[in-house]
Amino acid sequence: MQNTFLKRLLTSQETLFQLIRYGFVGGVAFVADYCSLYAFTEWCGIQYLVSAALAFVIGLTVNYILSNLIVFTTHRLTNRWLEFAVFAIIGVIGLGLNELILYCATDLLGLHYMISKLISTALVFFWNFFARKLTLFYKQSQQ
Repeated sequence: MQNTFLKRLLTSQETLFQLIRYGFVGGVAFVADYCSLYAFTEWCGIQYLVSAALAFVIGLTVNYILSNLIVFTTHRLTNRWLEFAVFAIIGVIGLGLNELILYCATDLLGLHYMISKLISTALVFFWNFFARKLTLFYKQSQQ
């Protein structure tokens, strides 16, 4: 039974299992994003909102590569450049949400920017997963 569950966890295209794998992928991308945010802000002296945008690009790239390798095996688009462009547009909307949440939580509520980033990440995670699944990786027969 464990072998069957593990196989489903690693290969199933059911939304729940994809979401679990996307959580792993998102975690790896988050580490790249979060560490880059800290490095750009603290070590390079870049303003935190600018750092967040730069770190986002790094996280987006990690997320796209791993999503294609681990999470989604069905693709609506055959052109990978177009697919990445749509993936990035969804990500840019996520970036806008990220920046808005960071600004509100940091400048308006007075939270530390790294705490604000944790809140933002939790909220934007679900936007990114469902927007990408429904626009890029959703088979028409799954209704």
